[in-house]
Amino acid sequence: MLRLTQLKLTLDEPIEKLPELAAKVLHVKSSDFTAFRIYKESIDARSREQLHFSYTVDLAIAGEKRFLKLKNVSLAPDLDYKRPEPGIKLLKHRPVVIGFGPAGLFAALLLAQEGYRPIVLERGEAVDERVKSIIRFWTEGKLNPASNVQFGEGGAGTFSDGKLTARTRDLRSRKVLSEFVAAGAPENVLYEAHPHVGTDLLRGIVKKMREEIIRLGGEVRFNTQVTDFELTDGELTGISLANGEHFQTENAILAIGHSARDTFETLKTREVKMTAKPFAVGLRIEHPQEVIDKSQYKEFAGHPRLKSAEYRLTYKSSTGRGVYTFCMCPGGVVVPAASEEGHLVTNGMSEHARDKKNANSGLIVQVFPEDLGNSDDPMVGVAFQRDLEKKAFELGGSSYQAPAQLVGDFLAKKASRHGGNVRPSYALGVKWTELHALFPDFVNDSLEEALVGLDKKLHGFAMPDAVLTGVESRSSSPVRINRDEESLQSVSVTGIYPAGEGAGFAGGIVSAAIDGLKCAEKLIESYARPEFR
Repeated sequence: MLRLTQLKLTLDEPIEKLPELAAKVLHVKSSDFTAFRIYKESIDARSREQLHFSYTVDLAIAGEKRFLKLKNVSLAPDLDYKRPEPGIKLLKHRPVVIGFGPAGLFAALLLAQEGYRPIVLERGEAVDERVKSIIRFWTEGKLNPASNVQFGEGGAGTFSDGKLTARTRDLRSRKVLSEFVAAGAPENVLYEAHPHVGTDLLRGIVKKMREEIIRLGGEVRFNTQVTDFELTDGELTGISLANGEHFQTENAILAIGHSARDTFETLKTREVKMTAKPFAVGLRIEHPQEVIDKSQYKEFAGHPRLKSAEYRLTYKSSTGRGVYTFCMCPGGVVVPAASEEGHLVTNGMSEHARDKKNANSGLIVQVFPEDLGNSDDPMVGVAFQRDLEKKAFELGGSSYQAPAQLVGDFLAKKASRHGGNVRPSYALGVKWTELHALFPDFVNDSLEEALVGLDKKLHGFAMPDAVLTGVESRSSSPVRINRDEESLQSVSVTGIYPAGEGAGFAGGIVSAAIDGLKCAEKLIESYARPEFR
């Protein structure tokens, strides 16, 4: 196929015009194309006079090589997923996948597709029951520690914006997006520069993926928590469950997510090599979506072809510490995301339409193990997170209301007594307070400096009435479960494949899914397809 870049449409030109534009570049008729697909779509905002959509397309046409001399024309790379070649060792037991977030989901899906009939163990509930538990928490403040925004089918990503942005050139990202589309995601996630699905659609999508795993011979067990690992001479030989069950397995893909703190403790007790890693903490910041739209789109804001505007901002403080926005949710809400009783956590969520009044984003500050004292303890970051979450719970009145403050008051270092023009969207309500009480000085100083600095990049970011809500503490795992670069197995235990965000090797839905695929590929490349009955 040929690849054409720099095809441009104005806001008022329909996407159906693309074949005509491509034909004009090649000096042919669009009817000459035997295949045509959009590879990438982005917004070109460099011109003050007019916004454009910029497209890259792939197409098939007879005699393709004769067109390669033209500007912006090249051969399209092969996007097909390269299936792993099965190894020769015999599997004694079915492979296990622990955790059913993006990494576990895609590891299990690939194993099932290749005939390895995985057993998935997920501590939380299936998505339909999980929704009920989460709604109960968001309306009544009754937390289910086993099934919540962090735990359950689809992982934490199911209750977020469902961003499918892949800041990687790994071609596995195409397989990830294609599997989402096959399970019901809109086809435009394959080509949009910042694709997203939305929480409302993700619930059905992960359920369909689970059903496909089962159809192919896999097994998915919910409400099933792994509590221990049987290790013999540095090899995995079995696992124990909270219900008292024990079964043998020599291979487990460990996709536990960044909030499985009890599992981290178990691994530490079993002397599985782990290290503390950098992470980030901060607050949710909430603006009117209209402010973000006008700042990003200028006079074109409100055009029907433009979706709710988003942003991704970074700032380096005067001390060199990084501050950045995280999980930006256009037209979304701030949600309660605790997984431990007596602790308060926030997250952001958007539905597919992104049509709520406010925009929100995490505004988070880098934290390094050496900031926290005993950096040799792999759990030092977990302890720091827990301390922040406990403080936030108490600062909010110990009722799962969230502590909140206006940006203007935060910069003035004075407690907020009431809200302004931006109404907080946090479901359980907020308690106006002084958020500096949450953090050590290095976090507070960095947040203050970044608010002022980022306002110069996105006008209105530090508007006095913008709402800060605490605490954003689960942006990434503070722990890395060390693994061998070649085999992707634990450096301590043969047969354990640490995967995804919780293991410290990914950040976001697509990167975690890719990591899950990589671990499944390594397992497949070692073992022959089993003949389990």
